[in-house]
Amino acid sequence: MSIHQRLAALGALAESSVLKAAMALPESVQARLVGKPVVLDGQTLATETQLLLAMQRLAPLPSAETLPIPEGRKVVLHQSALAAGDQPIGAVRNLPVGDLPGRLYTGSSAGATSPLLLFLHGGGFMYGDLDSHDASCRLLAERAGIRVLAVDYRMGPEDPFPAAYDDAVAAFEWVVANAASIGADPDRLAVGGDSAGGNLAAGVAIHAAREGLPLAFQLLVYPMTDAEHPTRSFELFSEGFYLTKRFMDLANECYLPPGQDLRDPRISVIHADLPAGLAPAYVVTAGFDPLRDEGEAYARKLADAGVEVELQRFPDQIHSFFNIVGVGRRSPAAVAEIAAKTGAALHR
Repeated sequence: MSIHQRLAALGALAESSVLKAAMALPESVQARLVGKPVVLDGQTLATETQLLLAMQRLAPLPSAETLPIPEGRKVVLHQSALAAGDQPIGAVRNLPVGDLPGRLYTGSSAGATSPLLLFLHGGGFMYGDLDSHDASCRLLAERAGIRVLAVDYRMGPEDPFPAAYDDAVAAFEWVVANAASIGADPDRLAVGGDSAGGNLAAGVAIHAAREGLPLAFQLLVYPMTDAEHPTRSFELFSEGFYLTKRFMDLANECYLPPGQDLRDPRISVIHADLPAGLAPAYVVTAGFDPLRDEGEAYARKLADAGVEVELQRFPDQIHSFFNIVGVGRRSPAAVAEIAAKTGAALHR
């Protein structure tokens, strides 16, 4: 390791230590540090999240969406690592999922055969990989007592729409065909993801119902469901709460070809004709998230179509809280609740 690499490692360790210490402070101390609470749309932002956002603004690292895509991907991975912590897991191994890289997480209590959730990471169809969501997948598998198979699908701008959608569908079809070889119960297969991954998971669920493929559950964490974002939450929260309008504009620019119909149901599931037999859904939203209203609109669309749906909003959280599992209290508790409900749905 060169001296520059050593210095970089030491700097990252110091940054991680400072963040962990700040997020562990008593809430009363955090409140004194951040000042007046953030209250918007009848919701109060979690104090620790307010502190996290303040620290992010003071950090020397620019926002991912202000950088060229390769550098932005490194920033996203760095931010994920800072909030990851050390998450225990029964077993983890890399394996190919057809033509895609994959990583299989087995919870300690999963047993020889267990429910399996195919997980599709978020990142605006341009950021994210197996490592960016490693900690969240570990927590989900361990707390839910299941297997989680994460896949690394193609992204823009290198591989524009519908590459990610096609890869997500192909990955699920691979899971159905190979369930026994990875210890998955074919009657308890699930699909899930966060943000762009939630969008892909919703698309996979629709495909499964149309094709008669076995799917027991869909986990949609603050899913992007409408590429036009015509909502009040988009107007209220698209600046200052991590996920920005600039980020979402860049996501559309990178992933969607010029002239692409934004209402194509493979990218905007809110416009899909929902087939019979859709799997039960657990839809999670965050109060201070630009995508909040479109995620909740999709949950209502599912319910109106007769799908069994549980919609849960975490009103004090921001977009990306699903990745904050190693620091603070409120976000990790929310993710633990998501894992518990996923486990309950798949073990019942």
